[in-house]
Amino acid sequence: MDHRRIIAAAAVLAMAASAVSCGSDAGESKAETTSAVTVEEETEETTKTEEKSANDEKKSEKTTAKTDAKTSEKTTAAKSATTTKAASGSTGSTSGGSASGGNSSGGSSSGGSSSGGNSSGSAQTNAASGGGQTSSETTPAAEEEVKEYTAEITLGSSPKVTGSNVTVDGTVVTITAGGDYIFTGSVDNGQICVDTGVSEDKVTVVLNGVTITNTSAPAIFIREAKRCTIKPKEGSVNTLESGVEKKGVKDTGVIFSNDTVRLKGNGELNIKATASHGINSDDDVVIESGTYNIDSRKSGIIANVGVTLNGGKVNITGGTNGIKAKGDEDAVGTVTINGGAMYVSGGTKEEKHSIYAAEFNYAGGTVFAAGNKFTQPTTSAAPYAGFGFKNGGAAGSELRFYVNGIEKGSLTPHMDFMSAVMFLPDLCVGDTVSVFVDGNSMGDFEITGTKNEFVVG
Repeated sequence: MDHRRIIAAAAVLAMAASAVSCGSDAGESKAETTSAVTVEEETEETTKTEEKSANDEKKSEKTTAKTDAKTSEKTTAAKSATTTKAASGSTGSTSGGSASGGNSSGGSSSGGSSSGGNSSGSAQTNAASGGGQTSSETTPAAEEEVKEYTAEITLGSSPKVTGSNVTVDGTVVTITAGGDYIFTGSVDNGQICVDTGVSEDKVTVVLNGVTITNTSAPAIFIREAKRCTIKPKEGSVNTLESGVEKKGVKDTGVIFSNDTVRLKGNGELNIKATASHGINSDDDVVIESGTYNIDSRKSGIIANVGVTLNGGKVNITGGTNGIKAKGDEDAVGTVTINGGAMYVSGGTKEEKHSIYAAEFNYAGGTVFAAGNKFTQPTTSAAPYAGFGFKNGGAAGSELRFYVNGIEKGSLTPHMDFMSAVMFLPDLCVGDTVSVFVDGNSMGDFEITGTKNEFVVG
């Protein structure tokens, strides 16, 4: 700006000199000087105006950018809330509190529980308020998905059913087609029956705090279902009891299945057979997960084809055999242990076993068993240690098993016993094993190969 003032000043001086020399042109020169100053001032003012306009444009752009950013954030948040609520509504009902943080305030939503595969829920979106604050309703990301069932059944003297593919006859509830069915409640002389005909549909029976007793039939009877799973729901404790014993009739047991039955879940199932078997299958019994406490007058688990443990925890007190895979003309009876943990007491009578099978395969997991005898494994992924008691052991004795001086497990047989066996996935040749009976060591023994059977007592 200084150079413009210098030029203007020079012009004024030149005009003044001209006026002195020209005399008569003095008035005109004065006018021209005034005009020049005015032009300079106008030029300076115009420059300031242009600079101010440019600055205003920049400020306007920044303001517009900020406004657009806020608008975009609000729009994104609104879309996110709407999407979240839509997802929540599609999976069932939601009940939640409020959430708050920053400049946002959260609302809450509530809905009814799902029933028979139907679900209801409500959602509301609040409009954004001024001052940069927004109010919206969202469902927590960690919320557990609501399970939809084909039917929900409450057991009792008059069972209540919400859903489809279920019939009721007195205290007997029958599932007639594939699907997921959840049961709650208690009933005396009741039964859950699965009968899907020749259908290949999957049936899952979920037990959520169920108690069933039956003196004349299985508590759960799988008459016809190619793929049936019994699932104690996570956190639940369930009890099944049966006193049925029909000589010459195969469908005896607290749980009886004409086809393969699978057990899985993260809950607990107590099975008490006062006259017969705990779990009985004309095909296979497969245990995937869950906790099962079986107390039976006869075999704890018996299958015509095979018994497989892949995971979970199984405690058995059997009056005859602990586990038995009997086989038939079409199949070799097989017991396979792949994982999980099994504690077996059974097989007190002559020729009865804690574990009995035509073929016994051990691939992993933990097994402690005691009884009259046990079937030697056909194949074993790790060495095992068997202990034969010369003078036998008394019912109620506490057995503790050690490897290299470290306790690995314990078992208290409920009847007199003649043998005990330990399977561990990390047992190795060269390890020293021992068994204690009521705190007394039966000696130390070295693992020398896959099959190790020691005489003690």
